[in-house]
Amino acid sequence: MNKVSLFFHHVFRLIWNAIFVISYPILASFGILFIGLTWFFSKLSQLLTKLRPEGKAEEILDQEWQPLPYSNQVLEAKAVKQIMFGPSGFKLRRMDGVPSVLSDFVFGNKVRVMEEGIILEKWNSLEAKDLPDFDICLYNPEDDSLRPLTTIKSFDWHISERIENELLFKWFDGTQGGEVKVAI
Repeated sequence: MNKVSLFFHHVFRLIWNAIFVISYPILASFGILFIGLTWFFSKLSQLLTKLRPEGKAEEILDQEWQPLPYSNQVLEAKAVKQIMFGPSGFKLRRMDGVPSVLSDFVFGNKVRVMEEGIILEKWNSLEAKDLPDFDICLYNPEDDSLRPLTTIKSFDWHISERIENELLFKWFDGTQGGEVKVAI
């Protein structure tokens, strides 16, 4: 390198180092601010989850029959399958001891009680590779009938709206979401 190119090399290296030294605290502050905001919204989400009217979730993991939460003391559950890093599958039966159509299937732990009956998540398979694959069903305890409403291939689903005799289910599988309207 001749002296002119060596001079420019040192000048540009000095400018580059100065830009890096000046901008590094700004970049580091942005990173710390981003981590702080993520932590704040995580705590806010946990707080809002606790305030839901459904109450806190209860886990049924032992092998004994226990009353199913949110089923108005109509059903009891026994865990039969635990998907690693996923939901549990349950056998259900009526608490009054009457033989039921429920004993033939495995259900998830999402239970919604309505005037027309109980909304249940009936699993179509017990193999982890085939899940999620659920039939959302309406169980009528009065005549012991289980009527499929729709099939949803996502763990994350909920009833978002009810208009007269129609339910709107929303689901999200991590990359895409959707809505399904069904008549009850």
